[in-house]
Amino acid sequence: MNRLERLLRPKSIAVVGGGAFAPNVVTQSLKMGFAGAVWPVHPKRPEIEGVRAYASLAELPGAPDAAFIGVNRFATIDIVRELAAMGAGGAICFASGFLEAGEDEGEGARLQRELIAAAGDMPVIGPNCYGLINYADGALLWPDQHGGRRLKPGERGAAIITQSSNIAINLSMQQRGLPVAYLMTAGNQAQTGLSEMALGLIEDERVSCLGLHIEGFDSVSGFERLAARARELAKPIVAMKVGRSEQARAATVSHTASLAGSDAGSEAFLKRLGVARVSSIPSLIEALKLVHVHGPLPGRRLSSMSCSGGEASVIADAAVGRTVGFPALSAAHQAGVKAVLGPLVAATNPLDYHTFIWNDGPAMTAAFAAFLSGGFDLNMLVLDYPRADRCSDADWATASDAFEAALKANDARGAIVATMSENLPENHAERLIEKGIVPLHGVSEALDAAEAAAFIGAAWAGPLPDRVAAGGPAGVRGGPAIVFDEAEAKAGLAAAGLAVPRGERAVSVAGAVAAAGRMGFPVAAKALGVAHKSELGAVRLNLKSAAEVHDAAQALLPLGAGLYVERMVEGGVAELIVGFTRDPVFGLVMTLGSGGVLVELLKDSETLLLPSSPAQIETALRNLRLFPLLDGFRGRNRADITAAVDAIDAVAGFVFDHIDEIEELDINPLIVCEEGKGAWIADALMVMCPAGKAAALVKEEIPCPML
Repeated sequence: MNRLERLLRPKSIAVVGGGAFAPNVVTQSLKMGFAGAVWPVHPKRPEIEGVRAYASLAELPGAPDAAFIGVNRFATIDIVRELAAMGAGGAICFASGFLEAGEDEGEGARLQRELIAAAGDMPVIGPNCYGLINYADGALLWPDQHGGRRLKPGERGAAIITQSSNIAINLSMQQRGLPVAYLMTAGNQAQTGLSEMALGLIEDERVSCLGLHIEGFDSVSGFERLAARARELAKPIVAMKVGRSEQARAATVSHTASLAGSDAGSEAFLKRLGVARVSSIPSLIEALKLVHVHGPLPGRRLSSMSCSGGEASVIADAAVGRTVGFPALSAAHQAGVKAVLGPLVAATNPLDYHTFIWNDGPAMTAAFAAFLSGGFDLNMLVLDYPRADRCSDADWATASDAFEAALKANDARGAIVATMSENLPENHAERLIEKGIVPLHGVSEALDAAEAAAFIGAAWAGPLPDRVAAGGPAGVRGGPAIVFDEAEAKAGLAAAGLAVPRGERAVSVAGAVAAAGRMGFPVAAKALGVAHKSELGAVRLNLKSAAEVHDAAQALLPLGAGLYVERMVEGGVAELIVGFTRDPVFGLVMTLGSGGVLVELLKDSETLLLPSSPAQIETALRNLRLFPLLDGFRGRNRADITAAVDAIDAVAGFVFDHIDEIEELDINPLIVCEEGKGAWIADALMVMCPAGKAAALVKEEIPCPML
């Protein structure tokens, strides 16, 4: 049995405390029709909300399956200890003032450690959380009002977990028709993390899908187990992960850090797991409705119908730049639609079917059936209902009934989309769901939902992802990290068999000229020990003679700690950045993007976690705005994409081999040449906290303050 089984689906609930909140737990459970026992516990009150109260936990008829603890933080620890000793199934800790109150050290941190110790093996949710609403059984460990309803017999619904109690209350008040089986808050996750809660919820057959509001990941491995189990049970996960606005981690010396803020790792992690990410609460609800009714979508081909050209234009424009869209109709499909609607209607997708057939049931059914025969992955009917207090919506039933019949005739998935959320009332939304049609509120939110469902469908169609190789803390943190200059970094990369142009270190102008002569012109000359060479004028390119090398070396020597001369890479088509930075949660995170001097300005990048496959790398490259340039944009030479993928894969393999030592690796640019001419590491910077192997990566011994 799942560790959380008794807590999530209790047969008996103890409610400890008085005040303003604990009595509400009794009230809400009774109001929802909970069939189990409710045992208020209060030392002085004989009853709470008309239910007999017990003076202490020791007087209860038995060990409760679940307990809501609504006392102060100090008393909470004693109550948890007593519940654990009597064999209770779990507890919700409402009180705040634990670790979330401030610093890692101090009274709050001490109390949290004591709380965990007191709980032992008994599950504890929180502290600092509202708790749990089980709409499937009517069991509420919830100290406030809420807007949800109990599931009907045989009905399924979404399970939603949020780290914010107030957002949970707001979600319970939605009037968009989403049936909810569970609504749960995580609090500060002192003992039980969000991923474990979610695993406990999705095992319930009454749960159709899972929605998560995530502030932070409790466990990488826990989320990996959750995603794998959700896929096994065919229960899609949609997440709203906050943190897009967080600044990147502490300033580092690489370009990569400007692109790979903490949110980039989260984005890559969710994508890797097949968890769809949305950016707003309305989009979270709409996506959950779509996967609740239809599950993941098998593709990204949408259709839309409306009786207005304006609505058709709005939804068409809203799809621009998205991964889902409205493909054009084939000639045969167009002919079939025109045969029903007549020559005055343009057979396009989105379709404006005009008002010629409005409120004519047979005609609407025939037209809709002809249009929906195109095998689209999701079919939308744009339909805003009139206000019930001032208007009649009788005619709108004709449209929705015709749509339902046309969907059944084509065995197709359907959604009715209101352009404004208030124009699709809850009663209509619930009836549509009962008919197998998903009601979607808002055009942008509807397309967000379609993208989420299509993403999950594509992810589930592929293989299960490898587990993230987060690695341990890099090196031995006895002092500052070692920053390898370009010569040292490239020597290590070349020794590992990576594509590095021939180059030599020089300490004088004469040495630079001699090095250039040995490798042949043209060459590049660079000042070593300078992080951002282009910005500081510390690099000279395409030097074609000894005289040019002499003049360049003379100018560069004062800027750094020596010179580096290397053979120029010729035939370049595009420049990429390939960077790795260490994320505190996900370990080394790889960033691929448009490289060169405009890397921060363009911010055209994709993020991957390790290990990564060549297929994942190629997909990331193809997602870049730069990719058309690699692919021969407007007749230009096509880049050696295969070599680029191989080079990036080799760099990722090098990093993976040193995952516990490398702090940062910044290759900018990786010059991708014409087909057949390869991809070359033109600049590299590496930061390591070595655990004993750093010296082996370079040809000469590098002093290490930590060894």
